[in-house]
Amino acid sequence: MKKVNEIFYSLQGEGFHTGTPAVFVRFSGCNLRCAFCDTQHQQGTMMSLPKIVAEVDKYPNAPMVILTGGEPSLFIDEGFVEELKQRTGKLVAIETNGTHSLPSNLDWVTLSPKTGFPGGDMEPCVLKVCDELKVVYLGQDLSQYDAIRANHRFLQPCFSEDSDVFQDNKMKCVEAVLTHSRWRLSMQIHRALNIP
Repeated sequence: MKKVNEIFYSLQGEGFHTGTPAVFVRFSGCNLRCAFCDTQHQQGTMMSLPKIVAEVDKYPNAPMVILTGGEPSLFIDEGFVEELKQRTGKLVAIETNGTHSLPSNLDWVTLSPKTGFPGGDMEPCVLKVCDELKVVYLGQDLSQYDAIRANHRFLQPCFSEDSDVFQDNKMKCVEAVLTHSRWRLSMQIHRALNIP
């Protein structure tokens, strides 16, 4: 049984797959305590893998399932991923903070390390290879990510309900991408579109 916060169908709003339809399986629970986290970890429903598959199957048009959280690596293994792939016919991607090793049969790994943030340093990032490195940016030193091998690198401004703070975060992010051209800008388009 897995504690699932929600399962929903929407567009991927950030990073490499921005604009792609996907089913999101959001787990409750994380080993870090980042101040900007938007998951309600105390909420959730205990679900078996067959129930998760049944919910995902309600959205046949989605080409992929995105395991997110919370920290999904706390709840999955190769068997979970394989059954999800076989029974839904979808690609399986993960969004992870990189503090735990991952099953080898995932189709796409988005690493979003939280080192350098209050509550994010509770455990070190151990993942060193990913498809996509997506960093929430608040002006931190980008050289700390140099040792991570990634096919794509994205900087994403940290969202804030305070519009002035968020505008400042966006401008810092733009300046960083202009200065460090191996990175690309990622914006959370689902917020702009007001979709989940």
